[in-house]
Amino acid sequence: MANATAEKIAVVKEVSAKLAASNAAIITEYRGMTVGSLATLRRALRPLGAEYKVYKNTLARFAARESGYAELEEFLKGPAAITFVNGDASAVAKVLRNHAKENPLLVLMGGVVAGKAISAKELKALADLPPREVMLAQFAGMLQAPLTKTANMFAALPRKTAYALKALVEQREAA
Repeated sequence: MANATAEKIAVVKEVSAKLAASNAAIITEYRGMTVGSLATLRRALRPLGAEYKVYKNTLARFAARESGYAELEEFLKGPAAITFVNGDASAVAKVLRNHAKENPLLVLMGGVVAGKAISAKELKALADLPPREVMLAQFAGMLQAPLTKTANMFAALPRKTAYALKALVEQREAA
């Protein structure tokens, strides 16, 4: 029995370490899914810096409580798996949502993103967001637009003055 306890402690430490190292954790229910379908999902998540793991719920709940993510406990019921996200949470949520559309046995339950608990509904909204890089580019464009308009306004003033002077010279030459 001591070996079993040591193994359980090791699993709790592993889950706690992964929760602490990741910037998001998403819980899904996988009841009835085939091994092949789960392998496909894992392959789709791997390039995004995410890891899809199944742990015993009691151990995962204990690890969540221990690492300060007690909010996850409510989602760890039934056949639940944890997706540890080390990259863009929006992209990972999108892959999970798309896989859930293809395979209705995969159910998004909720999770924690940036230390805040989110429901399945909020998780689906997160999946609808564009990737982080696109959002940063849009934000930079929004910041740049007023500056560009101001620069164009200041550049137009001397240009318009030059056109007015040229027109005045042409008018005097014609007269």
